[in-house]
Amino acid sequence: MTETTIPSPLNSRLTILLAVACGLIAANLYYAQPLTGPIGQALGLSAGSSGLIVTMTQAGYGLGLLLIVPLGDRFENRRLMLCLLAICIFALVAAAMSTNAYAFLTASFLIGVGAVAVQVLVPYVAHLVPIATRGRVVGNVMGGLMFGIMMSRPIASVISQLLSWHAVFFISALVMAAVALILRLSLPQRQPAPGLRYGAMLTSMLHLAATNRILQRRSLYHVFLFGGFSLFWTTVPFLLKTTFHLSQNGIALFALAGVAGAVAAPIAGTIADRGWSEPATVFSMLAVAMAFLLSMFTDSGSPGELGLLTACAILLDFGVTANFVLGQRALFILGADVRSRLNGLYMAFFFAGGALGALIGGWAYARAGWTLAASIGLGMALAAIAYYCTGFLAKPSPPSSLSDKDTSPRG
Repeated sequence: MTETTIPSPLNSRLTILLAVACGLIAANLYYAQPLTGPIGQALGLSAGSSGLIVTMTQAGYGLGLLLIVPLGDRFENRRLMLCLLAICIFALVAAAMSTNAYAFLTASFLIGVGAVAVQVLVPYVAHLVPIATRGRVVGNVMGGLMFGIMMSRPIASVISQLLSWHAVFFISALVMAAVALILRLSLPQRQPAPGLRYGAMLTSMLHLAATNRILQRRSLYHVFLFGGFSLFWTTVPFLLKTTFHLSQNGIALFALAGVAGAVAAPIAGTIADRGWSEPATVFSMLAVAMAFLLSMFTDSGSPGELGLLTACAILLDFGVTANFVLGQRALFILGADVRSRLNGLYMAFFFAGGALGALIGGWAYARAGWTLAASIGLGMALAAIAYYCTGFLAKPSPPSSLSDKDTSPRG
């Protein structure tokens, strides 16, 4: 018995719908990021503990990636998405109504669990397009996802300034309810072919993690880069407030500049389709390293340094987005029967890095300010470059039907 999927090719209307849905769902992971100050103050969290606001959401997301996303290889995809969105809506309302740190952090964890619906949607897209254009189409959808992530920060800042941080989560709950309804009415069902039971599926993920070299390398590249990304966006609001004396609206405008980095997603997908993944990977890592290096010269609070910090944010987001899409495209060509599991592992690994980056960022800024935080971010980018270079010493992969570029020792 074969899987039941959509009989017609992915059209532009459905592509746009999926891109918008991905962006709106993924935004829930980052609404709290520019609000760590006011949320932490309202809930009694110290500056050093404020990183937990972001860390708990990403921890829930990471757990969902490992335990829930693989179900996309076994259960009907649309129903799975809707169940996850229901969890997300409940958690958003709980966060909005929280009056103490324990309740808010618990709700944050569940927001992360529900938001993994976006990682059921992305492999869903990959099932619908041929390999020759998969990078471009997935890149377009991921562009929507990254746009949502990057817009989440300025939107949250503006709503918090005009209303309150509670309103950010109430409004998002309403938006998620609308998204769930639209997806329910617009998306056909996709029932995967019968496969492994859940326990065997989880066991198979351990095997994939232990033996799939492309998964290992691509995951670790992005563990370092996404850790730096999370560190930057968790700590930079403190820098903007204390050094540049920006209001919450000013921080929102700064975050808006980072949206420009979302253009990297379709560009990276197209480049990967043309077989240029390796040079593009090196460029993305160098971009992140350069962003952190230059940001270390922005500690006096002058207008010129604010402009430089803005350019660093754009360069950082561009590099992280490009590397993410390149990694996802490399994994999605490895087989439809394990695509959800590969995607879940990939995302779980680097979101663990993101959670750690947020936690380290809050600690570093509280201990020694931006210089220490940016130095750690630079170290993460350099670690990714160093690990990429070890691929030149690796034993080449055996021949396969994939191109040499896609099966290189460096992933």
